[in-house]
Amino acid sequence: MSAGITPEGAAQTMPGPANDPVPKPATTDGDGVGEGGSAPETALSPQQRLAELLASYRPLKGVADELMEASGAIRPVWQPFLNELSKLSPKEINHSIARGSQYLRDAGVYFRHYGADTQEDRDWPLSHLPLLIESAEWAQISAGLVERADILERIMADLYGPGRLVEDGLIPARLLTSNPEWLRPMVGVKPRSGHYLHMIAFDIGRGPNGKWWVLDDRTQAPSGAGFALETRMATSRSFPGIMARSNVTRLAGFFRAFRDGLLALRSDDDSRVTILTPGPMTDTYYEHAYIARYLGFLLVQGEDLVVRDGRLMVHTVGGLQPVSVLGRRLASAWLGPLELRGDSQIGTPGLLGALRNGQLTMINAPGSGVLETRALMAYIPRIARHWLGQDLAMPNIATWWCGSPSAREYVRKNASRMTIDRALSTSLPFDHGPDVVIEGKRPDGTPFDPAWLDAEAANLVAQEIVSLSTAPALRNGHLEAKPMSLRVVLARTAQGWQVMPGGFARIGNSAESADI
Repeated sequence: MSAGITPEGAAQTMPGPANDPVPKPATTDGDGVGEGGSAPETALSPQQRLAELLASYRPLKGVADELMEASGAIRPVWQPFLNELSKLSPKEINHSIARGSQYLRDAGVYFRHYGADTQEDRDWPLSHLPLLIESAEWAQISAGLVERADILERIMADLYGPGRLVEDGLIPARLLTSNPEWLRPMVGVKPRSGHYLHMIAFDIGRGPNGKWWVLDDRTQAPSGAGFALETRMATSRSFPGIMARSNVTRLAGFFRAFRDGLLALRSDDDSRVTILTPGPMTDTYYEHAYIARYLGFLLVQGEDLVVRDGRLMVHTVGGLQPVSVLGRRLASAWLGPLELRGDSQIGTPGLLGALRNGQLTMINAPGSGVLETRALMAYIPRIARHWLGQDLAMPNIATWWCGSPSAREYVRKNASRMTIDRALSTSLPFDHGPDVVIEGKRPDGTPFDPAWLDAEAANLVAQEIVSLSTAPALRNGHLEAKPMSLRVVLARTAQGWQVMPGGFARIGNSAESADI
């Protein structure tokens, strides 16, 4: 589902449009839900058509909704869009949906899914309605995420620098020493750019009280920006007239600022900026290729690169050319077989040496996956209070590392409203391990054993179950409320962090529950 931001006040006169198709929706793999079905042509008035569109719309009890306020009134930002939509007949709406889907097919946008021994390219699961958020609210969201991005940068600098967070007891040492995402070879290696993080994505959701919460931090090689751009374009194809009359903030300026920021990081004007991909066998390869093409950078694989005299070089038809900025789209452990995973065949020998020599800037720095560790979310609020003297403007969902005796006791008493999973997991909040406990039960329905919690305490983390807001999706000519989360992307530019004006809204297939 595309998302966009409308200028403050514009919602009273015109509609406006959050990522990407990230390859996973709020509750299942794939983004959005498909629309379809046909309805007979009728000569209904716009008011009657609007009533028909909303006839099946039922927000969940006790859950916030993006379309309707608690009173049942349509939010002002949506009213102009719905007024325009109600002027279209069912046949015209179906044609609009077909235009957006055809654009994705013509552009070659797909989702690559891998099974045990199979590969399948699926049509992109687009939900053709945009998600609309007023600019005043978006400004608050953006400010909260910029604040969090700064905190994560400071945490990263400490974990690979002085280590005061562990020394002062703000982070348990075990969460690092046993964490495969914390890379010892990177300790003491300061980025040439002065920053460890240059692009971050946050998965956020609105809780029942109407406030936004951070569900997940994506700091290693975050996807979403390219998916957001393509879905925005597909939505514009679906409803060109409506979108053309909308004051939706464009995405091009964000990408231009990010591109210019990367170019400014080069050590000299003759060096290249490249995007490193694991290759076409990864499920997000389409986005890797799309972003590289859109930004005008060379897309490379590990075998295309070589380190000569401590400097990274890329093979081109004109011979070896220097690379001073590398945007990576693969996990840190696979970057270099000499110092990291010896069995990696997709990395480049000597890559970490080029970093140490100050000849290379990597986006993001190797080892940044440690910030995605689920258990770390239990300590970020405490760290923020220690550094800032106040709580974060946008909190993350309540998290407890079970290695702490007091936290473990609290989890034992409140397991019925929690999810208990692996502490060092870096998977999305909707992806659980095989032995996960949700609301006090295992996937097969059996109650969890408290003795298991005690035995595995240091390896477990508990998170409060959150009821996400719902958003409208078109299905069979009607609007239906579906649980929704939003991926928002931030890029570091010469002016500091810049938030993409919109993102990638991911909706679930079921409207029965909005819990994660």
